[in-house]
Amino acid sequence: MGARDLRNMMKEAQRLQAEVAENQRKLGEARVEATAGGGVVKAIVTGQGELIKVEISPEVARPEDAELLSDLVVAAVQEAQTKAKELAQQTMAPLARFLPPGFTV
Repeated sequence: MGARDLRNMMKEAQRLQAEVAENQRKLGEARVEATAGGGVVKAIVTGQGELIKVEISPEVARPEDAELLSDLVVAAVQEAQTKAKELAQQTMAPLARFLPPGFTV
């Protein structure tokens, strides 16, 4: 392998690194939402899965419904995080072809 090949590999690695960083930035700015209980609870997460907000309909915010509400919040958050993970996989998939076997982004 000559010096030119090595330089080209380094340039490609730097380009790939910049593309990964840009995709990570975009995922951090992306918003993904999911609902539970027919829409009475909504969870909003970043494309990286970080919980940003939980919205709860006033109709279910009664003390006697606290356990149900808790379950709905968990369901909405988990669904939003699953969607965020899918978005991240779709966003990063084009870069995977440049990676060695066994390495993931």
